[in-house]
Amino acid sequence: MKEKSKILLSLFLISWTLFSVFLLITYGSQYIGKSYFDSNSFKGNLENFKSEIGRYVLEPFDVEEAKKQITVTKEEIEYHRNYYGSLTDQVENIKYQYQERIEQAADDPELKELLLHERDQKIEDIKKNFQDDSHVEEKIRKQKEAIIHRYAVLENENKKAFLDEYNYFAYSLRNIETGETFQSGDVNAEAVFKENFGDKNSYLVVNSSRTISPNEYDYTIMKPEMTIEGKVSRYEGTIIIPKSMMQNTQFKEDYQVFMTVKIILYSIWATSLLAIVGLMTVAKPSFRDFLFENRLKEYFLKMPIDLRIAATLFAILITSLIFDITGNFIRFNYYYMNHEWIQIGIHLAIDLVLIYIFTSISILGALWTWESVNNEENIKYEWKRSLAYRLSDGIQDLFLSRSIGIQALAILTVAFLAGFGLAIVFIEPIFLLVYAILFIFIALPALILFLRNAGYLNRIMKQTKDMAEGRLTREVQVKGKSPLAQHAQNLNELQEGVRKSLSEQAKSERLKTELITNVSHDLRTPLTSIITYTDLLKNPNITENERKRYIEILEKKSHRLKTLIEDLFEVSKMSSGNVELKKERIDLTQLLQQAIGEHKEAFEKANLDLRVMLPNEPLYAYVDGQKWWRVIDNLIVNALKYSLKGTRVYITLKKVDSVAELAVKNIANYELGDNVEELTERFKRADESRHTEGSGLGLAIAQSIVDMHNGKLRISVDGDLFKVVVTVTAE
Repeated sequence: MKEKSKILLSLFLISWTLFSVFLLITYGSQYIGKSYFDSNSFKGNLENFKSEIGRYVLEPFDVEEAKKQITVTKEEIEYHRNYYGSLTDQVENIKYQYQERIEQAADDPELKELLLHERDQKIEDIKKNFQDDSHVEEKIRKQKEAIIHRYAVLENENKKAFLDEYNYFAYSLRNIETGETFQSGDVNAEAVFKENFGDKNSYLVVNSSRTISPNEYDYTIMKPEMTIEGKVSRYEGTIIIPKSMMQNTQFKEDYQVFMTVKIILYSIWATSLLAIVGLMTVAKPSFRDFLFENRLKEYFLKMPIDLRIAATLFAILITSLIFDITGNFIRFNYYYMNHEWIQIGIHLAIDLVLIYIFTSISILGALWTWESVNNEENIKYEWKRSLAYRLSDGIQDLFLSRSIGIQALAILTVAFLAGFGLAIVFIEPIFLLVYAILFIFIALPALILFLRNAGYLNRIMKQTKDMAEGRLTREVQVKGKSPLAQHAQNLNELQEGVRKSLSEQAKSERLKTELITNVSHDLRTPLTSIITYTDLLKNPNITENERKRYIEILEKKSHRLKTLIEDLFEVSKMSSGNVELKKERIDLTQLLQQAIGEHKEAFEKANLDLRVMLPNEPLYAYVDGQKWWRVIDNLIVNALKYSLKGTRVYITLKKVDSVAELAVKNIANYELGDNVEELTERFKRADESRHTEGSGLGLAIAQSIVDMHNGKLRISVDGDLFKVVVTVTAE
């Protein structure tokens, strides 16, 4: 019994200490060592007084000075003049306004004469507006003067209100430029607040400028808001609130509340120090003291760990809310003004009891929870007992497809309600009709839907097994738009992907074999020639002419081998992405003309008729000039090598929309076959017998360069007609 009393006392002292620490953190900076006159509320009131005394007393509005600053601009004159329309519009409008009245006054000649005179005067005034700028300027000036007078009246009314509202301030202020002094009340009286200006303190700065924006003004003025430039004056002196005037201040109740709250907070903080002393001397609680065995702890530990943590966090949240509510009750309470201390005491007592209860629950819950997970073995045990662990396995898989999860929950709910409803029918047969209607229109459709989906799932699983065993001949039937239908569609796409993958794999293997064969052949042929003629050169009996001829052959084969190796390295670098482009603004027309010029003689020797069609003006694109030259050169050389003798070769450059299009067409010297895509493969040539001198990398290199420029290279074959089209973004 003694131990329980000690624990209850310790919990109370801890609760009180925590509450006082909360108040210290929240309100300490506002009350410790501070007076009411340091509060934000009073500072706002003071700043408003200083602003308004400068406006209404020290530098009041000067009407005559404001009038001197009135200006009228040419834009304002034009705006005023045309506000109601053009001259003809305004004259016509005036005549229309008076027409009916004049007609009605036909029987009264005197009234009619007056109306005609009044109308003519207005028309004359309008005409004068359009003839004389000074006439309009004078109107605008009078309107602005009227606005200034209305503003002055409003300022005087506000000044009276200011003097009545702040009559508890006493001040003595002197303009340091003019020496003029303004004084009200006794600044030497005993003061509860005092602020000095000048010398070591900052001056009271007053700016007498005004921006006049009256609520009512003449809309015929372009800018009714007027800025009246004033001067910036500095004042020295003193502002005080005499102690004798405290009862007249508008903040006297706020002052009393502030002082009351300060006393209460100081009392709480002082008693919290006693509570800390009590914890260290009388109570002296230890960690083990709070781990005592009791029925409450036994019930608490039977809860799953995540539920325990949630309950503890909830208790901590409630505790912090009660702390905040109680703190606000202490600080912002109108009962202080009415001195209803009994109500305050009852309210605080209830709050303190709640603080004690929820703080104790938070502390014990946290300690008991920590005790249950203080080692790895306990953590594993508690995790397996948790609600999250029990729910995670099934729920995470169920909602991999949200639609399936929702449908499953819906069907389970319907099944549960159907069973629950059946139980109610056995108890109360009167509900049989309602149950039958719900069963037919809700439970039975849900059951049919479940059975149909289960059958469809079995069919999908059967065909999935066939796919796994390699039977890819039959597609899974797609029925409807359910998640199962989507799954069937995915399986069909997967099956098609497997088919394509197998086809691509077979093609890759074939091309790999061809690549190895072609590389070996193309590299071995010149290398064999080099070895052969090197051996022939070793023969001392050969003639000088034979030696020269052998050396020429060696040089030719060496260059051939060098070209093959360089092309192979280049296409390898491009495929790996290790080539940097140096793009610049290039005229593609000029670049193509230069490339054609280099090969024109070769076309003539090959008995090929070269037909070139170029644009009449430069065609610019941002490309790497050296690399793009290689594309053009490879396409021209390709046409030169593989064109049928005596035929025409067409080279066209033009701009199509936003791209530059280069097309090369020729009649092939060899049968091309159907698969034109393979012509851009490495070492692939139309000349399958490999009789030509090409490296087989020309189109592959061109394709790689075009890809690096985000362009396109397309090859098409129509019988023996071979066509290559290259496009790249033009400027």
